[in-house]
Amino acid sequence: MGQPDVLVDVTTILSTPVVAAVVAGVFGMSSVLLPVTAATASEALAQPSVVTVASDVPQPFIGPDPVGGGSSLDRIARLDGVALLDQLVDLTPGERSEFIALYPEAIGELAATPPAATDVAMWWKRTPASARDSLWIDLPGVVGNLEGVPYAVRDSANRSFLDQTVSDIHAQLDAGVGRAMEDELQARLRMLSAVETSLLTGASGERRTLVSLDVTAQGRAVIAVGNLTSADYVTFFIPGMYVGVAEQLVDWTGNAETSLIEQQQWLDRLDLEGDVATIAWIGYQTPSVVNIAGLDLAYQGRDVLTGSVQGLDAVRSVTGSAQGAADPGPYVSIVAHSYGSTAAMLALQENDISVDALILVGSPGSPATSVDDLKVTDHNVWVAAADTDPVPRSGVFGSQPLDADFGATRFSVRAMGDPITGERLDDITGHVYYFWPGTTAVRNTALIAIGQGEYATTDASNLSEAKALAR
Repeated sequence: MGQPDVLVDVTTILSTPVVAAVVAGVFGMSSVLLPVTAATASEALAQPSVVTVASDVPQPFIGPDPVGGGSSLDRIARLDGVALLDQLVDLTPGERSEFIALYPEAIGELAATPPAATDVAMWWKRTPASARDSLWIDLPGVVGNLEGVPYAVRDSANRSFLDQTVSDIHAQLDAGVGRAMEDELQARLRMLSAVETSLLTGASGERRTLVSLDVTAQGRAVIAVGNLTSADYVTFFIPGMYVGVAEQLVDWTGNAETSLIEQQQWLDRLDLEGDVATIAWIGYQTPSVVNIAGLDLAYQGRDVLTGSVQGLDAVRSVTGSAQGAADPGPYVSIVAHSYGSTAAMLALQENDISVDALILVGSPGSPATSVDDLKVTDHNVWVAAADTDPVPRSGVFGSQPLDADFGATRFSVRAMGDPITGERLDDITGHVYYFWPGTTAVRNTALIAIGQGEYATTDASNLSEAKALAR
């Protein structure tokens, strides 16, 4: 006799537009496609294993049911990876809405453990364009974060998801929420506002692409400056502790743009051809003072960074084959700061990726004992630290790449006159200014990232210059 009272409460809640918007927002689904009513909720509770679909709606062919019994949507919910994506594509928008409402855990699992980037790239290529468009429009937060999907599509999907999420939060605030919830929603709005600001075109004039977006908790975001699909040089910038989306994404994207401009200028000076793209990568939760001592977040960063590099490889491979010629791929560099250097070295030591250059600044070390442990072409690993940076001296996470026996090449971050341009460059003090414009660090990092490390200066060359000036 208690069931009808509970049912009334549940259906009342589910039929509230604000709550429907929240459910939709969690999974990146347009809130207008989530018509939850008392009637549909009652039916779902009364017959939890049976979904009624209009007889005139064509149903996708799933094949034999390996378990037996259940509806078509039940069987889809048992799938994962590309198999699940195939079935989501075949559903109508209304069916997708129903599926999300009934099986949110299936979408959550797809987001948490996405298919391999190469599988996604091939799935996208063989899926009809109209079906692909329908899927990303209905599920922007899902498609926008799939490595292997073309970057232009991910940008459109993630921008749509960003706008939708901001709109949904304002709707919740307008409807009225408790004080604690209001504080949480306002914090999310500040985080999303930082993403919006970071997408504005900067000094280079290059379009910025929203490669990834996670709107939960403190958020995660990856923004590219330049065209990742055609660039000859691609550089990932991996941050360390205290670099969050709300507080630092604008500056971190600015750092990526500063390097892009510097790299492009050096290509021009050296009479080299090529286009540059840089990536402001806050793809993991960076640590704070309460969790900096452990490696848990570094392992998270390891795996998400691995997916990002594999995604770049997959997109470029498919793009090249579509144009009838193999794409040799870009020259890929990783510039990793502080705790981010630990995550990057873990990825290159333990996972299936490789890069052309690895640049480590202010590193607290890693389990890797030498450059031999890292999958970097020709051991092209570079390292630097300011004299006043205390972090590299901590040795908290294992071997220190500054040590001579690690095998990395040390470049200078001290003040100097550029031996080619004559420009006076500033030094680095402390732990956080390695990406400051007009510094030796930015100059040398840019040269290494375009494969011109021979022009990077060392502390020995700075010492020689200092002696010459003294004379």
